[in-house]
Amino acid sequence: MLGPMARSLVVKVTAGADAPERCAQAFTVAATAVAAGVDVSLWLTGESTWFALPGRAQEFELPHSAPLPELLHVILTAGRVTACTQCAARRDIGPEDVIPGVRIAGAAVFVEEALAEGAQALVY
Repeated sequence: MLGPMARSLVVKVTAGADAPERCAQAFTVAATAVAAGVDVSLWLTGESTWFALPGRAQEFELPHSAPLPELLHVILTAGRVTACTQCAARRDIGPEDVIPGVRIAGAAVFVEEALAEGAQALVY
């Protein structure tokens, strides 16, 4: 069993319903890390940005995968979820539109998190 770790994990998911397996893998890894006590930051970019909106995760289906709403809930409970500024703007998503707990931030914040001491960044 994994215990709490001093390292942090930054997961950038670049796919949504357009590439469901890649999307689900990112959410699964992030939620698993949160459950193991890791400091996790999940970044929603590209088509995954839609999952920042209420109800959108419920529309996602992938056989033999944990339900996306449950994974997102786990991550929001003890980690951070960020929607990319440009990705959100291209989809007319503003701060008032997103699920409580989801922030909108840009590349500078992603770079800061990814390059922090002890951070490991994964891109799906």
